[in-house]
Amino acid sequence: MNTLENKMLVKEDFSTRKDLPEWLLREYDTFRKTVTNKTFPCYFGMAAELGGELRYAYIEREDWSNLPQALTEFLKLFEKPKHKRHGFFVFVEPFEEEGTLEDYRKEFWEILQYLHEQDPVEWPEGAPKDPDHHLWDFRFGGEPIFVFGNAPAYKQRKTRDLGNAMVLGFQPRKIFKGLEGTEPGGINSREKVRERVEKWDNLPKHPDISHFGDSTHNEWKQFFIGDDAIPIEGKCPFRHKDMD
Repeated sequence: MNTLENKMLVKEDFSTRKDLPEWLLREYDTFRKTVTNKTFPCYFGMAAELGGELRYAYIEREDWSNLPQALTEFLKLFEKPKHKRHGFFVFVEPFEEEGTLEDYRKEFWEILQYLHEQDPVEWPEGAPKDPDHHLWDFRFGGEPIFVFGNAPAYKQRKTRDLGNAMVLGFQPRKIFKGLEGTEPGGINSREKVRERVEKWDNLPKHPDISHFGDSTHNEWKQFFIGDDAIPIEGKCPFRHKDMD
């Protein structure tokens, strides 16, 4: 059970805490119903939500200040020798009117930039700081994390529409141990999920989707894919503090 001092939320908080905003309760209910739908393509997410293994946080339009602490609390879960494959989902208070995909993508990168600038831990030695490097990944608290955006502006890629709020999914790279893109278990698991995603979305796999370490691939492009099958062009909005 969480205390009110905790910024990270657990499943039970949505039914027991009285201090959570109404919009968050609505959005969590939509999220829960979506990812536990029997046809939802990602059975990892479905099992984790049903099993109470996911963790959550939220940020309001004008106040993101609780997010760094919530993410720090989440990463502490992985200090245990036998940690579960926890995922962390952050609900962003919805716009008054639904935005465009670019509106959500812009805010997505602003949130990651904010987290980076609030991060007290130095970027690990040897970890690329330039998103154009094929081995770059987002870091917080020294941990490499895969982050992916979901938003109501996705009209074709229905798997990326989890309600009226933008939802950021954080997956520490630790949870992929044994499921890496180059490991047989990882290849098989991901291909099964991707086949189900293509069926749900009625679109082919996005061309920017690959596995970490692919020298022809930029990880950042996978964080917020398009609502289409067109490769993302241009520069990554993320700027490392040392590169300003």
